[in-house]
Amino acid sequence: MYHPFTISDTIKAAWDVIKKNYVSLIVYSVISLICYEVISFLTGFIVVYDNQYSQVAFVFFMMLVQSYLVLSFYKLILTLMDKEYYEFEFSDILPSFRMALSFVTIGVLYTVLIATIIFINLQLGDSTFVHDVLDKIEILGVAYLLVRSIYCLCFIVDEDSGPFESLRQSFSITRGHFFRLLGLILLVVGFVALLLIIINLFITSLFDVDNDSYIFKIAAICWFAISFPTVQVMIMTSYRKLVYSHKDIDDDVSETL
Repeated sequence: MYHPFTISDTIKAAWDVIKKNYVSLIVYSVISLICYEVISFLTGFIVVYDNQYSQVAFVFFMMLVQSYLVLSFYKLILTLMDKEYYEFEFSDILPSFRMALSFVTIGVLYTVLIATIIFINLQLGDSTFVHDVLDKIEILGVAYLLVRSIYCLCFIVDEDSGPFESLRQSFSITRGHFFRLLGLILLVVGFVALLLIIINLFITSLFDVDNDSYIFKIAAICWFAISFPTVQVMIMTSYRKLVYSHKDIDDDVSETL
């Protein structure tokens, strides 16, 4: 039956997904991290940074790589959520080039937005009062846009939407849910921060971190392997909940079969 979007239901649903599929999620997270680091390392030997064009090309290429890794993880989560109802193959979690370009386009749009804000701040000079007021407005404005557009990548992988269409869809399903989403985001950020503190306390109490710098790298990988899939599953689960709530239909796939 239909259930309205709530934080508690979303957390419960996300936990069910994580509990059933955490091995797959953590392995894919580590593989994605290793792939990104290896590609970045190898590219550093190939690309010659002798001009701005080569630097821009390198940034664009790494954005494409990141887009494939992130979008494939989103598609994996969707597939794992539906795997007991539908058969799937490995090719089903691979994003298309169109999806990757949509991801990059949105990244460029936000980069231009941030660059514009920085440029405006630089033009204002040394007016402390104006800077203080403008900084707060800018932070609130960017935070609002990020919350309202948080599901654009979900629409890209789920419905193959273009960059502007996915932004419009994200704004549509988040309408009226801003403060619930903000509360959910704060809970997730709190979890990630708490996890980082626990791992830091653990390694500092058991290892001599001054002489074993590699311990921090291992700890960082562990933190990433736990926090990254948890955050992404939370986003994708809340996306599904909001989509069903927005369409006013059953939010449980098993109930629609």
